[in-house]
Amino acid sequence: QLSLLMLRWKALTVDFHQWQARNPEVISTNPDVLLELGKEELQKVKNDLEMVLSTVRSKNKQLEEDLKREQQWYEEQKQMLETLNKMEEEANTEVEHPSTKRELNELKNKVLKLKTYKKELLSALGEFLDEHFPPPEEGENIKKKNSLAEPVVELITLQEILEMLINTLMTTPHEPYITINESFWPPYIELLLRYGMALRHPEDPNRMRLQAYHK
Repeated sequence: QLSLLMLRWKALTVDFHQWQARNPEVISTNPDVLLELGKEELQKVKNDLEMVLSTVRSKNKQLEEDLKREQQWYEEQKQMLETLNKMEEEANTEVEHPSTKRELNELKNKVLKLKTYKKELLSALGEFLDEHFPPPEEGENIKKKNSLAEPVVELITLQEILEMLINTLMTTPHEPYITINESFWPPYIELLLRYGMALRHPEDPNRMRLQAYHK
């Protein structure tokens, strides 16, 4: 439709130049007649221009819609490209370090097995100590109370002493000593020291540590 209007516009332009080249014939000298003829021509030109304007506006609207679709498509492609680049980086990282996750899982499994093994050892140790080294008799607590005239101090078992020594050595290997207090039964302390299971602190006899057999 726009092309047809342009052709019509060109035809009108040609007619205009032809009319300029000709000697116009005076249709009428009556002002009213000339006024009406002028109005008709202006109305035709107005109608033609309105048609051109409507066509241009319609074309602009279509171009705006096309532009919006192109922008949306561009944003979608851009986002897709960013996602693909991120996936490629992650894939490259996994290729560079393929065993990191596997090694971490293996390490976790080893730690879990060690904790289970430690628990089993402590349980077996507890059964052995309960059978061969029973807790101090209540008479020891009563005797201590009568001799010192002080409140009774609950004596701990040999298993509890060993667990304290083991846990201290494992958690703070740089400071493995524990402090000997009144809850430690002296025969148990002498037993551990005599058989080399524990060592006194070289400067403080009230502190001792587990013998580091693993070194």
